[in-house]
Amino acid sequence: MDFRLSEDQRALRAGMRDLLAARFPREKLRKSAEADPAKRAPLDRALWRELGEIGMFSLRLSEKEGGAGLGLPEAVLVFEEAGRALLPGPLAATHLAAGLVPGAADGATVVTALEGDGVVEQLDAADAVLLLEGPTVRALPVDDGTGALAAARPLRSVDPTTPLHYLPPADEAMQGAERAGQAKGLAVGRLCGEAALLTAAQQLGSAARTLEMAVAYVKVRTQFARPIGAFQAVQHVCARMLARTEIARSSVYAASLTMTLGDTCAAKLLADEAAVRNARDCLQLHGGLGFTWDADVHLHLKRAWVRQAQWQSAAKAEEALAAALLEDPGDCMTETANRANGAV
Repeated sequence: MDFRLSEDQRALRAGMRDLLAARFPREKLRKSAEADPAKRAPLDRALWRELGEIGMFSLRLSEKEGGAGLGLPEAVLVFEEAGRALLPGPLAATHLAAGLVPGAADGATVVTALEGDGVVEQLDAADAVLLLEGPTVRALPVDDGTGALAAARPLRSVDPTTPLHYLPPADEAMQGAERAGQAKGLAVGRLCGEAALLTAAQQLGSAARTLEMAVAYVKVRTQFARPIGAFQAVQHVCARMLARTEIARSSVYAASLTMTLGDTCAAKLLADEAAVRNARDCLQLHGGLGFTWDADVHLHLKRAWVRQAQWQSAAKAEEALAAALLEDPGDCMTETANRANGAV
């Protein structure tokens, strides 16, 4: 399988990186992380609309629907850059909601999602919540706090830039939610698989960024009058980080082409491992500096922990992959779309 990017794909990736460098630089990330949780500003709506204008959310919609008519491989490249920059917000949910929830495609509406464990990301900043249980996708508007979402309570998130809420089961209150996906015949299992893959792409971007941070630091940090990168033990750590990143990259890119259950599960597992372990190794290579608040590596580690539990945890991915292997040991290529409300 040839994973070499086309000229258009390279231009798309470069454009996304340039935009995030200009509109979401390190200083803005640090400001968001260091803000008092009680006084933290909501999601940057201007940036969200700009992401919508460049087509991040409508990327896979047809040109007739106002989108770019591109595919999942291009979406993976865009989300990889978002993960590299640690761009906060319910990116995957809003991307999935494009074409289903009015305003999601152009960034005018922020859409988050209620996953099976009842955890909702960025609820305070969202306009709508996707409900992904049952045979069809439903969308619940975020009201004034007196409706179905009134019981939501904030959770203490390990990542200061990703506020979380827990929503206890309330099936009766959810019955009035609009069935956003029924008319389009969208399978919940397929949407969840796509969300897991886009989250894996963000993890891949974070893993690549912590690798860059580690290599840059070991080139300038000296010990015994030599850069620590000259020592073989340090080189081995960096080599392992590179191997994890490239293995995860191949898996994520392959899954974006096949979108099978086995490939999606493997991509999420490998990308989660690369993001978490690379961040830990990067922190270790920074020594005492890595444990300080001023170092950015802890933000990558905390975001990787949060993303690791989202959409498809390691336990769920392993169970789904094992089930697919048992179902057809010779070919673990069961289509996610064929599993209505599947285990993804």
